[in-house]
Amino acid sequence: MKLRHALSFLSLMATTACLAQNDNVIDVAVPQREEAHDPNEPFTLVEVMPEYPGGQDAMFAYIGNTLKYPKEAMEKGIQGTVIVNFVVERDGSVNEVKTLRGIGGGCDEEAVRVVRGMPNWKPGKQRGEAVRVKYNLPIRYKLTGSQQK
Repeated sequence: MKLRHALSFLSLMATTACLAQNDNVIDVAVPQREEAHDPNEPFTLVEVMPEYPGGQDAMFAYIGNTLKYPKEAMEKGIQGTVIVNFVVERDGSVNEVKTLRGIGGGCDEEAVRVVRGMPNWKPGKQRGEAVRVKYNLPIRYKLTGSQQK
């Protein structure tokens, strides 16, 4: 009985191996049903995501050089991450900037100010066309030893 199962398994494996080596396999593309997308509604994920000019390192440098730790937040020892949401438009401009998650003490408003002041991005693309894309950016506030009470 065990021999019969072993032979069946070996036969199946040999058939699979032969099929895998066959170069005459025809790939058939099945068309996917595309859902209509309102051109004014921003995408959340696209084939080519928007990019800050100079890349992510340049964006971090811009934020580091531009962001000011609010005095109120420093005095109260507020630290944490503010999540800013915005739309990168077809022309690369930054629009509809808002806080998704804040930490208070003036940090939320400062993060929004910095994002609003960003230069134009390289826009996101879908099927080769520039499209509006929503983008979430975490901005972390952390007090150093000399800043803490």
